Amino acid sequence: MIEIEHVSKNFGKKIVLKDVNATVRAGEIFAIIGPSGSGKSTLLRMINLLETPDGGHITLDGTDIRAGPGLTLDIRRKMAMVFQKPAAFDENVYDNIAIGLRMRHVPETEIKKKISDVLEVIGLSGYEKQRAKTLSGGEMQRVALARAMATDPAVLLMDEPTANLDPVATGAIEELVLRINREFGQTVVISTHDMLQGQRLAHRIGVLMNGIFSQVGTPREVFALPKNKDVARFVGIENIFSGRIARISGGVAEIESDGTVINAVTPLPAGTSVCACIKPEDITLHLVDGSQTSARNVLDGRVARMTAFGSVTRLVVECGIPFSVLITWKSAEEMGIAEGKPVKISFKASAVHVVEDTEVRRP
Repeated sequence: MIEIEHVSKNFGKKIVLKDVNATVRAGEIFAIIGPSGSGKSTLLRMINLLETPDGGHITLDGTDIRAGPGLTLDIRRKMAMVFQKPAAFDENVYDNIAIGLRMRHVPETEIKKKISDVLEVIGLSGYEKQRAKTLSGGEMQRVALARAMATDPAVLLMDEPTANLDPVATGAIEELVLRINREFGQTVVISTHDMLQGQRLAHRIGVLMNGIFSQVGTPREVFALPKNKDVARFVGIENIFSGRIARISGGVAEIESDGTVINAVTPLPAGTSVCACIKPEDITLHLVDGSQTSARNVLDGRVARMTAFGSVTRLVVECGIPFSVLITWKSAEEMGIAEGKPVKISFKASAVHVVEDTEVRRP
């Protein structure tokens, strides 16, 4: 539905987007994630014709969105945008939703029916006469979503729509987005700084970093199989170790990193400079006199630090190189884990995701 080809954008001397390429398919939720200042909002604003690219092209259903002034209004009417901070006119809910329809000269009888339908979808039936500015932040964002949906857009653009909301309101907006996509086949492009939100909502994710999409793929591909160490670090893989493949034996590579050997499954040849990426949840903690394991990687270590992390405890285990490990509070208590305690960690060779370290030149 949307083709983004070699798009670039500068603001003065600041390069925001260098060479952005992506395809958004009809009926999918496409999430754009990336660090603050990476250009997520700028890219959405360019799709919505609120900013002009310095280079490249964006097409909607095969038509360049800047093909000519005669097409601009038609293109704009195929899209609707929900912003991070919802705009509320000093009117009641009904009039706030109706404004886009009235600008299109839709008959009032049809407007009434559309507003009734979208209020039911967003869970605010009966709110028609309430002043929009008296609503909570979450309710106001739902009204903004209803205003966008009432115009029947081909593409719904959402720019960090839950950034200012509490977890309950965020959950309600996410459920609405999923319902709209599932029941109406709505194409959605959403930018978010919340990586887990991207996982929860998207069919595919684009990671916008350093002016380009560093990776585009399914949530599993992006979060479990990042293409490089920058993406791996951004999506929360804490254990990233630079090293070199010393040898290959039986299809398993031995990666040497600061004197520690990590066994991993990878097609890369011996001598390659790599980064070994291991998610904390893929590492098992053992007491020194604990049970045996069949994992290829078993390392002796000592608990250097313990930190509460939501419903679990994050440990830093020093094994020559520091590993982050997650265990439940209950497990930590039962095992008598404390800072300074000697332990073992283990993880499978298949749990190590290996990417070539492009920052290190081969000899």
